[in-house]
Amino acid sequence: MTAAYVALEGGHVIEGRGRASGTARGELVFTTAYSGYEESLTDPSYEEQILTFSYPLIGNYGVREERFESDRVHPRAVLAKELTDDVAEWLSSEGVPAVDHLDTREVVTDIRDSGAMKCGIAVGEDVTEEDALAELEACKTMSEHTEIGAQVTVDEPAVHGDENDGETVALIDCGAKGSIIDSLVARNATVHVLPHEADVDSVEAIDPDVLFISNGPGDPANYEGAIDLVEAFVEDTPVAGICLGQQIVAEALGGTTEKMTFGHRGVNQPVLDLESGRVVMTTQNHGYTVAEPGEHLEVTQVNVNDDTPEGIDGIEYDVLTRQYHPEANPGPEDTLDFFDDVLAMADAHGQRAVPADD
Repeated sequence: MTAAYVALEGGHVIEGRGRASGTARGELVFTTAYSGYEESLTDPSYEEQILTFSYPLIGNYGVREERFESDRVHPRAVLAKELTDDVAEWLSSEGVPAVDHLDTREVVTDIRDSGAMKCGIAVGEDVTEEDALAELEACKTMSEHTEIGAQVTVDEPAVHGDENDGETVALIDCGAKGSIIDSLVARNATVHVLPHEADVDSVEAIDPDVLFISNGPGDPANYEGAIDLVEAFVEDTPVAGICLGQQIVAEALGGTTEKMTFGHRGVNQPVLDLESGRVVMTTQNHGYTVAEPGEHLEVTQVNVNDDTPEGIDGIEYDVLTRQYHPEANPGPEDTLDFFDDVLAMADAHGQRAVPADD
């Protein structure tokens, strides 16, 4: 065990127990999830953030690669009340600093009161408070990470699923969770994963039945390439999005987005469907939200706790987006039918596009 210091915006420094050495800086956030730590830690939406687990014990069912959402850990550092050796060793092997023996209730309360904040971490045999404060001083806001999409997107296009009679999906990878791709492939779709800065010609070459904008980290306004794609295709091609994808679609179609105080992160967020009156429990991970949908979109679902938009549909365009994660990993699975709805929208659009026989 080694020394560990956590420097919070404003200069307050907390001392903990070091479980994985190193220095780091990022936006300090928390998740309320009590399971699914492997999925959370490999979620690309946590890029450039320091993740605090509010649940006290993290690691009580080990670490299994088949549950990962990507090929690496994305938070810059991890805080918890107690980390098992399995998780601490995994984070150490990934070069991600980890601190436990903290009063995470106090950390979460600070974030709820003051909002997600800059943070600096220093863990190691010879580190000092000044090392953590130096990391804090160098920390950027999330909106200042203008190239964050390049840190999480694919290097080259990739195809998932068999070429078959199902829908063809052009998935713009802004930091996509693997379970989104799996959910589409499980429904017989062929998924072409493209880098977040893919151009119009690259998408046209696929001739997709639906343009799908993924989740991802950071400010949606910094994803200009994905915004341009939605603008270019929405009149002729169905468009879907999850999390950051909903925000990008809104930006492209005349809506606005804004930074939330501390965001929604966890597996227990209640969402109300305005048409049916049904409430579902959802998995979420986002720090930005749609402020106004604009004249081309309508809000169809809202968060029960704060009324922020959770579902948006197109008015004159075929558009279907969700702020939460319907693919559900690590759960609950109340909203998996979103993928059925997206593919049904694409199929219906295709049938309308086929001219009737004379």
